[in-house]
Amino acid sequence: MTEVSEEPAWRQRAVERSTRAAKLRAEQRVQRFLDSAQELIAEKGTTDFTVQEVVDRSKQSLRSFYQHFDGKHELLLALFEDALSKGAAEIRQAAYAKRDPMQRLRVAVEMLYEQSRPNPEVQRPLFNDFALQLLVKHPTEVATAHLPLLTLFSEFIEQAAEAGAVPEGKTRRRASLVMQTVMFTAYTSSVPGGQASPVTSEEVWQFCLGGLCGSPAKPRTSRTTK
Repeated sequence: MTEVSEEPAWRQRAVERSTRAAKLRAEQRVQRFLDSAQELIAEKGTTDFTVQEVVDRSKQSLRSFYQHFDGKHELLLALFEDALSKGAAEIRQAAYAKRDPMQRLRVAVEMLYEQSRPNPEVQRPLFNDFALQLLVKHPTEVATAHLPLLTLFSEFIEQAAEAGAVPEGKTRRRASLVMQTVMFTAYTSSVPGGQASPVTSEEVWQFCLGGLCGSPAKPRTSRTTK
């Protein structure tokens, strides 16, 4: 009979401690690269910078950079995902201040609209330039980056359905449609030569509400009317 020798507990603890320390150091290095890239974008007003500039500003090595990123594209993608994740967190916090599921959904729609609107006074190269390039060349990466928002909107629509405020079914698909409507409308409403009166977040909410509940002329409560 073969004896099974278990690894001593002290060895396991030592390895785990070493792994945690290495992970923390890696996270700190990655964050320094991200912060440096963000500073360069803010200064230049564009994503037109080199990897070497990021490395120099972060006071780290080129070798260290390529240990964590395949190149500039992956660095920009990380910044893009981080920005979307923070936006989703802001929406979640504001929406959950409301107890009513439909009010949460409304807050989410209106906040996403405002977050997505181009602001001529604020440079947003990650969204105005890089995001458009991503959409054309790397649609799968765009979908992955938007997962926190998609999960959040699915959650709110599911809650509204459970409360009987909207019909049930195809929650994730409807969440995707709402998000695309909100973000596309936000971008195009500010395009030069567009409408004289930009679309408001209230209008976007009413439009999305009609799509979720059916025709606005036939509210769901009418089904119980005899």
